[in-house]
Parts: sequence; C-alpha cells; structure tokens
Amino acid sequence: MPAPLNTFKKSLAEGETLLGCWMSLAEGITAEILGSAGYDWLLIDGEHSPNDIRSIRDQLVSLKGSDSHPVVRVPIGETWIIKQVLDAGAQTVLVPIVETAAQARELVRACHYPPGGTRGVGYAVGRVSNFGQMENYGPTADAQICLLVQVETKTGLDNLDDILAVDGVDGVFIGPADLSASMGYLGQTNHPDMQATILAALKKISDSGKAAGILTPNDEMIQASLDAGARFVAVAMDIALLLESAKAVSAKWKAKTG
Repeated sequence: MPAPLNTFKKSLAEGETLLGCWMSLAEGITAEILGSAGYDWLLIDGEHSPNDIRSIRDQLVSLKGSDSHPVVRVPIGETWIIKQVLDAGAQTVLVPIVETAAQARELVRACHYPPGGTRGVGYAVGRVSNFGQMENYGPTADAQICLLVQVETKTGLDNLDDILAVDGVDGVFIGPADLSASMGYLGQTNHPDMQATILAALKKISDSGKAAGILTPNDEMIQASLDAGARFVAVAMDIALLLESAKAVSAKWKAKTG
C-alpha cells in the first residue's frame, strides 16, 4: 500500500483555491469540530500556540477521515521537528521565517528520505505508516509531502525570487504581521504601504507557478489576496470565531435585558 494521496498538494497543483481556518486552541476536540465545518484545510499551529508533538498528533488523529486537510506549522525550520510531525502523520508542513534559498533547500531535504534528503527512516513504527502496516510507505512518501514556506521578513522578501526557484517548495505563504514588523510597521498590516507590498508578493508567487498563501480574517483583504493570485487562504481563526460569537450573544441578550 502506498502513501496516501495528498489531496491538498494535488488541488494546489491543479490550480484550485483552498480556504482554511487557523487552529490555535491546541485541542483534539476543537479540531474534530472544525473538521466538520467545511474548510478545505485546517492549520495546526505549532509556532504561536501551546502545541507539542503529542497535541499535534492528537489533532491529526481527530482530523482523520475529515474532508479538511491538516497543515502543520512547525515552530521553527529544524530537521528534528519536521521529522516528528511527518512521522506523526502530517503530509503538509508550513515552516515560518524562511529567508534564503539555501534555507529552503535544506527544508526540502528535511522532508525527503535519503538519498535525496535527510529525513530519518523510522516509518515502520510510526503513525504515518499505520504503525508498519503500510508496507510501501517509504518509497512512495516523498511525492505526497507538501512543503509550504513562510516569507515574513524584509530579508525573505528581498530573496523571494531565489526562494521561488527552489524545487520542492510547493507554496509560499506571506506572513502579514511579521513582515509588517520587519518593515517598520508593527501592528499596521492594514497600512497602505504594507497592503501594496503583501499583494505584490502574492502576485509574484502566483506568477512563478508556486501556490501563494496568506492568513487574513478581513473580507476586503481576503478578496484582494484572491484577486492577486493567492490559492491557499486562511479566512478565519478558531479563537476569534469563539470570542466574537460569544461576545455577540452576550451583548445581544444583555441589550434585551439591561
């Protein structure tokens, strides 16, 4: 039995637009709930959320059988953590703060088995191979791994053309908050200069043939990003959905009874 088809990677390669939701609550039960909400993909955030390899694994388990494809953002682009999330069953990895083509090439290698890569060969005991029951996983795994890299600093933006030229990078995600901070606009992602910079970067990524991605809950920015060529777009965040809904219901009934 070969490695399962990565439907997210296949859809991006075919030019489809995929809408996602950012998951920061770090709980398997919330992943299970969101897995039935109709999103094309769900981001398990290992960078800014209280996730470890066990909670990431639990969310991957919760999403098994869901039509929403799990994407795991690792906290940093290190081989050891990429190895762990892949062995836990992730097929699509998002790596933050990628600034050079050399770094991108090393990440590609970390996602692939030798001789072309450096991923450790331990799938025989991992969830990724159904604990050794998927006998042909190893020889077929590389083709189903999807690597997404985040460009979110001025240095990364300056090197975007070189990063886009790296074989094995399937998509480039623009991180608006970090990029804005790096360029002197901390907390000002909606500043006209930053909006123009972000949209220009998305267009450049799209024009290169790579898939462009972004996270924004702002309707106008979502549409502008799609118009610029973005094809994997996170349009909501679990914490914001919970908080906004809770506040709206509270305010509604307080207004009626106050």
